[in-house]
Amino acid sequence: MIGVSSRDPTVLEQHGRSARTEIQYHFKEEALIKDIHFGSVRSKRGPTRRLAAAASLAIAATAVLTGPAAAAPVSDNANSAADCAGKSVPASKISIQMFSYAGWTRQVGTEAVLAELSEIGYQNVEPFGGTYEGRTAAEFADLLGEYGLKAPASHGSTNEAQFDATIAYTKTVGQKYMGSGGSASPGISTLEDTLATAEALNRLGEKSKKSGTGKIFAYNHQGEFTTQYADPQTGEIKSAWEILVENTDPRYVTFQLDVLWAADAGVDVVSLIEEHGDRIELLHIKDGFLNGNARAIPTDVGEGEIDWAPILDAAQGSVNYYVVERDGAPATREFAEDSFNFLTCYSY
Repeated sequence: MIGVSSRDPTVLEQHGRSARTEIQYHFKEEALIKDIHFGSVRSKRGPTRRLAAAASLAIAATAVLTGPAAAAPVSDNANSAADCAGKSVPASKISIQMFSYAGWTRQVGTEAVLAELSEIGYQNVEPFGGTYEGRTAAEFADLLGEYGLKAPASHGSTNEAQFDATIAYTKTVGQKYMGSGGSASPGISTLEDTLATAEALNRLGEKSKKSGTGKIFAYNHQGEFTTQYADPQTGEIKSAWEILVENTDPRYVTFQLDVLWAADAGVDVVSLIEEHGDRIELLHIKDGFLNGNARAIPTDVGEGEIDWAPILDAAQGSVNYYVVERDGAPATREFAEDSFNFLTCYSY
């Protein structure tokens, strides 16, 4: 947990569980988080470097035996890797949510995964609680620096009582945004709770911004859009997400829009970005197959049903970071590589 002891059972709020009343969070996190060991990490990382090297060699050996990893998705708008320079989303704006590789990280450790991401071309990562493996902020910042990576945002704690410590941690790491895999307390289970959450986001965002870090963001799953209330003034039916947007201060609060979960809730993502683009500075680039009333089935970016061209076009000028994510990605570099190549090679 950023900013507090990772051994404290009262603060295991990672990635979207900032309160007991939070009704939306990554559906696999509970099963994954409980298996992650939050131990201390020695500052001398010789053994870890050898693990990272061994992991890379093992993956390379697998590639020799099984053939090359799948190429970037075939698309009329996709270019070969050799033709990608200067086109589409710049690498400096692409990040990856480390929750995608929670399973892989448990196998080989954070450093080995960071080594692979850096080799692919990533310049940014978005950690969640399990990414730190008990490291201090300075240790984690040093680890990122070794691989030429930055962490402009993370999914961590929005616990208001501990927010000063959280800010201190993220400032040392060098974050530009604060946030979680959900929102602040008390959540969106009632209209009153939703309005109180907006007030909490304003308080936390103002504290974060004035500390020299940056805005706080709220992140969505489906529920922020499928949960709807009547406006007490007009009677108009609005989603909890819209209510949060309308009742938060744009100086202090922004939004990280998860494209797949929004689409899975029936949202016209392009129209949403066009209407509220000035409030969406972070975009979760998540692809998949929509699945009726069941949850969407995630895929590598460019291999699902999401029509990325109009979304990326609408996002230009407002979105600062494009964060790829695939819940439960296989423990190989293929998802990260395919998704990175897709974004850097996609002309729209």
